[in-house]
Amino acid sequence: MRSAKDFFRPLAVGAPAPLREVPFRPSRMIHFFDPGNEKMAAKVPALVPQVDVLLGNLEDAVPADRKEAARAGLLRTARATDLGATQLWTRINSLDSPWALDDLLTLVPGIGDRLDVVMVPKVEGAQDIHYVDRLLAQLEAKAGLTRPVLVHAILETAAGVANVEEIAGASPRMQGISLGPADLAASRRMKTTRVGGGHPGYLVREDPAPGAPADAPRASHQQDLWHYTLARMVDACAAHGILPYYGPFGDIRDTTACEDQFRNAFLLGCVGAWTLHPAQIPLARRVFSPDPADVAWARRVIAAMGDGTGAVMIDGRMQDDATYKQCQVVAGLADALAARDPELARAYARAHIHTDAYDTATEAAR
Repeated sequence: MRSAKDFFRPLAVGAPAPLREVPFRPSRMIHFFDPGNEKMAAKVPALVPQVDVLLGNLEDAVPADRKEAARAGLLRTARATDLGATQLWTRINSLDSPWALDDLLTLVPGIGDRLDVVMVPKVEGAQDIHYVDRLLAQLEAKAGLTRPVLVHAILETAAGVANVEEIAGASPRMQGISLGPADLAASRRMKTTRVGGGHPGYLVREDPAPGAPADAPRASHQQDLWHYTLARMVDACAAHGILPYYGPFGDIRDTTACEDQFRNAFLLGCVGAWTLHPAQIPLARRVFSPDPADVAWARRVIAAMGDGTGAVMIDGRMQDDATYKQCQVVAGLADALAARDPELARAYARAHIHTDAYDTATEAAR
């Protein structure tokens, strides 16, 4: 077992010191693109201002005979693109594939100074993170990098779910974890062929009315296949100070269900989701940004609570230290997003002004 004293020491001589806390940077949408597809790569400069994270995908969506082309394309795109405040991530190939090692051996020396996060698929336990952790440290030292490349795990096997707590705490490099519903469904032998989202067959039905015939119509409600796993993942991430994400929603045309699924994840504690098509980008931006009315309310509570102790009544609702902390989460997220998104900053400022005017009018009427 690794000593706690050694946890924040570099795993290779000359590697940058590990971070003691994962910096929160807006990552409402992790937008995937195939860097080996020249048409898609050509659209990257236009996408950069629209997304928080741009991810060059090297894994599942890339055929075996195009793996090297995708890797080379990511090098070109990263070097040629002005990313500004947008993060650059990559999803490497799975660790049991013949391409994962070359992915890291090529990308860290080539664009390690521009690469923020390496997403590792099909992580099953801490051992997978330990392997990547040590290898990254060696490559960083060799390349002379001054900041560590962070690691993001995808939860897409039954073993990974069983070990999610140890994965979340496996390394100070851990940035976050994403739910990977398609591979996880296959690993669990679930009987769904959908990529994320619900299933009409997974439902609860109300009891029959007394005396009604057995075949009488009864209301039913579709349930969420992923609620348990997502909640467990969020808890593991929160306990270890890293960030949870919803993964892909595969039905690009069904923007309504996609937005619903993203919102469920947001309310449970996720900070973002994957976007596979430009149509999903505005959905993620809208859902994973707190509503201006909620932000204004949170700021009212914080202002009224002072040091956060005791209790106050606002509009007939009791507020105490617990609601104060809830409001700090919402207001803190809003501040972080407003610093990156001028349109959001204006919306939050307008809502705050309206709230102040309401409070002033209310106080004058008393």
